[in-house]
Amino acid sequence: MKMQEVREIAKRWGVDAKIGRKKQDIIRDIQVKEGYSPCFRTQEECENDCLWKTDCLDSR
Repeated sequence: MKMQEVREIAKRWGVDAKIGRKKQDIIRDIQVKEGYSPCFRTQEECENDCLWKTDCLDSR
């Protein structure tokens, strides 16, 4: 997912997505708002089916 898309989602969730913040940090903050643990790019496998799963696991 492109950074612009991440920023748009962050805005909807009320997450700070200012220039200079890392994509992974913004996504982790969004995950918390979504009710998930902030696990983006921290695990080899994922049991959840969150919005970020594809980007998260494709980076490995």
